[in-house]
Amino acid sequence: MRNTLNTDPKQIQKLLLLTQRALYRANLWEENSPSIDALNSTQPFAIDTLRPEQWLQWIFIPKMNGLISANQSLPSGFAIAPYFEQACADNMLWDEVIEVLRKIDEVCR
Repeated sequence: MRNTLNTDPKQIQKLLLLTQRALYRANLWEENSPSIDALNSTQPFAIDTLRPEQWLQWIFIPKMNGLISANQSLPSGFAIAPYFEQACADNMLWDEVIEVLRKIDEVCR
């Protein structure tokens, strides 16, 4: 994953909000944060301590919003949708979320 100034922060911010809304509509949004230990996982997507929706809500969205707020360059050259397509393949509740994640991947190429 590389950092670039070519990724439009406003577009990403809009997509992050759409991700939040999609998680909420799918009843995947949580009120309470996972434990600090769970959030400090070093595994990709915190696969050993968090469910996919928890990683989005408590790791990815805050990290990206933090970079935008700090006017820092956003990461590019990554794809997160394939993980969610695989991990959540049998759950139709994820369809809208995955569609937004594909858009994030496209914008962050």
